Amino acid sequence: MKTKNKTFKQYIGAAGEDAAVKLLKDKGFNILRRNYRVHNVGEIDIIAEKDWDIHIVEVRTRLNIGSYPDSAESVIWTKRKKVIRTAERFVAEFGLYDKNLVFEVAQVTHDNAGNIKRIDFIPF
Repeated sequence: MKTKNKTFKQYIGAAGEDAAVKLLKDKGFNILRRNYRVHNVGEIDIIAEKDWDIHIVEVRTRLNIGSYPDSAESVIWTKRKKVIRTAERFVAEFGLYDKNLVFEVAQVTHDNAGNIKRIDFIPF
């Protein structure tokens, strides 16, 4: 299935990221960046701030079909290492040394039609 030149997988991925951003905003977070990239280092899906904390969020989406592993488990050590190194570059670039960093996975679950059923934030 293609929607506006995106595959269904790309569609639910983008929808999951948008929904995670909306939920964070609804909870009073300030979204600092989306899809922050550092060449040859990595990417962070969402960087948000609340109080003295900078939340580094990796968004993972899954369809709720069958007994698949938890999507948060798909953030393996190599991905975590890239996210951490990218976060270090973000902190250095903006001089945020006085902030606490919180690393999380936004686990977004969709039904078969692509509708969001649930969003959980899990520390990693």
